[in-house]
Amino acid sequence: MEIFGIPHQAFLGQLMLGLVNGAFYAMLSLGLAVIFGLLGIVNFAHGALYMLGAFAAWIMLDKFDINYWYALVLAPLTVGALGVVIERLFLKHLYKIDPIYGLLLTLGLALIAEGIFRELYGVSGQNYNVPELLSGATDLGFMVLPNYRAWVVLVSLAVCLGTWYLIERTRLGAYLRAGTENAALVQAFGINVPLMVMLTYGAGAALAALAGVLAAPIIQVNPLMGSNLIIVVFAVVVIGGMGSIMGSILTGLGLGVIEGLTRVFYPEASSIVVFIIMVIVLMIRPAGLFGKEA
Repeated sequence: MEIFGIPHQAFLGQLMLGLVNGAFYAMLSLGLAVIFGLLGIVNFAHGALYMLGAFAAWIMLDKFDINYWYALVLAPLTVGALGVVIERLFLKHLYKIDPIYGLLLTLGLALIAEGIFRELYGVSGQNYNVPELLSGATDLGFMVLPNYRAWVVLVSLAVCLGTWYLIERTRLGAYLRAGTENAALVQAFGINVPLMVMLTYGAGAALAALAGVLAAPIIQVNPLMGSNLIIVVFAVVVIGGMGSIMGSILTGLGLGVIEGLTRVFYPEASSIVVFIIMVIVLMIRPAGLFGKEA
């Protein structure tokens, strides 16, 4: 059986791979969108936080025998706490000045983190095995579905939709949005806006770390894994619309699938198709597909 002249196993395999990549794009771009949409910071450290999440899981297993399931909680909490420290020490001084300073600061922090881990562990990468419960694959009849890849997609969707609901449909989300629009007014109602801002950056960092833990059993854990991905993720955010939560989720998943299918039909373009789409979208709609026009 063939689909568009491609054996169906190869077609569906690449479709699944694209969906997994799209799940990572969605989670990472979601964290970026939360931080930019609520704090106005272009967070170039996001790729480094993703890498730190993967390394945290690997170190927990290698040094302390803490398995994947505990790391899935502990690594995001650890990196989220680091995000809180970064926000309190550095970023809180940059909110009322040109955004370029936040971009340069977070880029510098990313380069420092990458350099430290390259010095400690090199660039060859560390193996992190798939947890036994999720090993193997399920035969669906029309394709063989790796259990861990299906788990990644399901967890990513649950986290992304849960985050969207929290920010867009709850009172806490309303406070966050209001606090970033008019902090003085919200504080007049007794709400601690600096605390909310601090926790928002920590939550964005934790989302990046969670994506890193999910990625660890699929790709080798190495210091370059964040820098290799972050440019594509920024393109996803731009296409979806800077600061748009749902735009980041839908665009991340969609572009992952498009990238996967491009590998089937025209492999030479698979590494640039996201950027081609970005150029086309910005020519037609500069604010992005889901962004608000100024």
